[in-house]
Amino acid sequence: MFSNKLSLMKKFLVVSAFGLSVLISASQANAANITVTDVAGRQVTLDPSDINKIVLGEGRLTYSLAVLDKQNPLSRVVGWKDDLIQYDPDAYRKYLKAFPEIEKIENLGSPYSGDYSLEKIITLGTDLFILNLGNLLKAQESGLLEKLEKAGVKVVFVDFRQRPTQNTVPSLLMLGKVLNREKEANAFIDYYVSQMRVVRNVVEKISLEDRPIVFIERAAGFNPGKCCSTFGAANLGRLVDEAGGINWGSRKFPGFSGNVNPEAIFTEKLDFIIGTGANWSEAKPNTNAVLFGYEATEELAQKRLQVLADRKGWSELSAVKNKQFYSIYHQFYNSPYHFIALQVFAKWFYPEEFKDLDPQANFKELHDKYLPIDLSGVFWTQLN
Repeated sequence: MFSNKLSLMKKFLVVSAFGLSVLISASQANAANITVTDVAGRQVTLDPSDINKIVLGEGRLTYSLAVLDKQNPLSRVVGWKDDLIQYDPDAYRKYLKAFPEIEKIENLGSPYSGDYSLEKIITLGTDLFILNLGNLLKAQESGLLEKLEKAGVKVVFVDFRQRPTQNTVPSLLMLGKVLNREKEANAFIDYYVSQMRVVRNVVEKISLEDRPIVFIERAAGFNPGKCCSTFGAANLGRLVDEAGGINWGSRKFPGFSGNVNPEAIFTEKLDFIIGTGANWSEAKPNTNAVLFGYEATEELAQKRLQVLADRKGWSELSAVKNKQFYSIYHQFYNSPYHFIALQVFAKWFYPEEFKDLDPQANFKELHDKYLPIDLSGVFWTQLN
């Protein structure tokens, strides 16, 4: 009898010890999990050490990953949309030269198209899908979020485009945690904030009455003969306001952007006109846009800008007559480097107040300190 009791007690202790070890193992496993809140307000729980294969909803999210991992920012990327290749080929070739293996990244197309292959995402062993906030509604309506969740793929939303001045810091903080790059994220954020403050500390002293009216033409000349799209109080429109200008589009309509009849521009006094451009010539050979990027030259940029200034009716605008006609790299509108555009705008609007500010030197410093590629080419210009 006593022997039976002793045997049962031993079994109980063994089972109890086994149960405790299971609990400890589970606790240790859970301890590695973190919960982050993305910029869409969604709470996502994951283990950063398990994030080994990443899919990008847009290839241009490369701009953001680069500041978090200078050694090899795309080493974990297994799939993306080909917008970096199509619409910023100069940058793609820079990264390709530095990291030839990125040629093997799968082109998955648009995550919201009918032919998007969820099966391919799963086959790639995707751990994390990074999407832009501006596509939240599409992701919900297309059923993409629900399908990815069922497949066990973690999804986070970032924003460097809709509300860049509000969402860049939280986006980078969140990515830093998710990708185990908190140190790098914090270092870049400190730099980013200091670069933004260079302008804000001066501009906040300038009264509204003394601020110039600025019109931004979004993707100027992308479609020859078609005009015009501009930004509202968001994105580059917001940066115009932050740089001490009054964005024309902010006063005309709510939201991110809108289309404008050229007559509306011709009947108003515009102090500055700024177009955006990039190397779209490979995706759209007949484009008249200013082909900014790492392979651009000032000579070609001037020729292209003159073509835009010579469009019917534009030569009569006071901003064109006064040579206050500019163009800037379109891709600043979707990257954490937009503080460079902010500084360029501020120097254009207030050359005396910002005579000691050197955006070109700061852009080079950004590359030298935080990016795996070097600076070359042309990214903004003024009509000569």
